[in-house]
Amino acid sequence: MRLTKYGHACVRLEDGDRVLVIDPGTFSEMEALSGATAVLITHEHEDHIDVGKLAAARESNPALTVHTHATLAAALGNGATAVAAGDTFTAAGFTVRAVGGLHAEIIDGLPGCPHLGFIVDGVYHPGDSLFVPAEPVDTLLVPASGPWLKLREAIEFVRAVRPARAFPIHDANLSDIGMENFDGWLMGEDGTDYARIPPGESVDLKEPGSRP
Repeated sequence: MRLTKYGHACVRLEDGDRVLVIDPGTFSEMEALSGATAVLITHEHEDHIDVGKLAAARESNPALTVHTHATLAAALGNGATAVAAGDTFTAAGFTVRAVGGLHAEIIDGLPGCPHLGFIVDGVYHPGDSLFVPAEPVDTLLVPASGPWLKLREAIEFVRAVRPARAFPIHDANLSDIGMENFDGWLMGEDGTDYARIPPGESVDLKEPGSRP
């Protein structure tokens, strides 16, 4: 299985003709959706869903399926499929489990919106949350920046999940210096092979410890 990192929180998983995209938002590239057969959306914030890009992709490929929480699925209409935390389903031929249920808090209970993380054949995309799933995670896509996140929490998240490897996402707000600082801390974590995937580049997940 190939994992390709696109802008900010968007990733693409490919295995043969199976193509699944997670969180193609306003900071990600339209090419992420090219040839995709399914899309997973963690929540409604624009950095995780670009409605215009998604509509164009669905117009180009009416068979494209979209899976997200019930509130957003209803808003999107046009056959978007509602899933809930605890559900296991198939998207683009991949086995997906939805986990979590709420966006990480910034302050005063905000934003408080519905939210799902997705575990796809051992790859965990937590979206804007630090939910620790009960099931084992081989590859963690760890958020690197956000108004709801600090570095200590990201490190503690990796320690709690205990993945074999981790790659950063949700990093559009970081400067090069900020990325270097984040990477330096995460590379020091024992038991997890950490590496940054440059935007548009891929890593092969078939072998443990694969690097871009």
